[in-house]
Amino acid sequence: MDLNLTGKRALVTGSSAGLGEATVRLLATEGAAVVVHGRDEERAERIAREIREAGGTATAVVGDLADDDAATEVARATLTDGPIDILVNNAGFYRHVSWAEASPDEWRDTYNVNVVSGVRMIRHLVPAMRERGWGRVITIGGGLASQPMDAHPQYNATLAARHNLAVSLARELKGTGVTSNVVSPGAILVEATKELVTGIGPARGWGRTWEEIHRNAVEALIPNDQERFGMPDEIAAAVAYLCGEHAQYVSGATLRVDGGLIRSAF
Repeated sequence: MDLNLTGKRALVTGSSAGLGEATVRLLATEGAAVVVHGRDEERAERIAREIREAGGTATAVVGDLADDDAATEVARATLTDGPIDILVNNAGFYRHVSWAEASPDEWRDTYNVNVVSGVRMIRHLVPAMRERGWGRVITIGGGLASQPMDAHPQYNATLAARHNLAVSLARELKGTGVTSNVVSPGAILVEATKELVTGIGPARGWGRTWEEIHRNAVEALIPNDQERFGMPDEIAAAVAYLCGEHAQYVSGATLRVDGGLIRSAF
């Protein structure tokens, strides 16, 4: 399937690692000129260079989207080579803390990084999409938005906010040619996930080898129909579809890519 992304420019926030990296690489493969964003200049520049060496078009920008001035500078640098047609709001973070450990400051910091940072980029980049009559905004959400767990409550709540703002934005963009949708990953096997599971696995009786720990971690933490963790490329593929011409009729939708972890018919 040709997604018709040649000639489009895409910014993927938080794309110097993990899901964002997989997404920016795939969009480049599909013909988009991509902007790799992160807070580590060396990593962001390396990924952009590797994309160019593979025949793609890529630049890198560095900045902390949790700060108003820094986010403005990221947007300015992003627009240096032309307008942005696709915004993937992927950047975010969480700390694995309990309700007792999640202080008000922890809640404020998490909300600023996971929600307000995306709003900053929407405000900087989406008005011009509206003027041109075409654009895509993809928000990376998660199943914890609708089925939260007891741990890291501040993170669960910000995922719900991300889903909500994406749908609100879709309503705002009615009739403009710009769409707003959500990709909702399950537990994806990025490096940080593997490190976490490997670290806690032996103490929880999940085994010693990765094969044992993987199988038992899935059963204990994320029971799903595919009986495994997801892979970053599977999320990237969902994002790429929503960026393409074939998804013009998809608006305010949540595309779950979680192996059936979220057990809801709607």
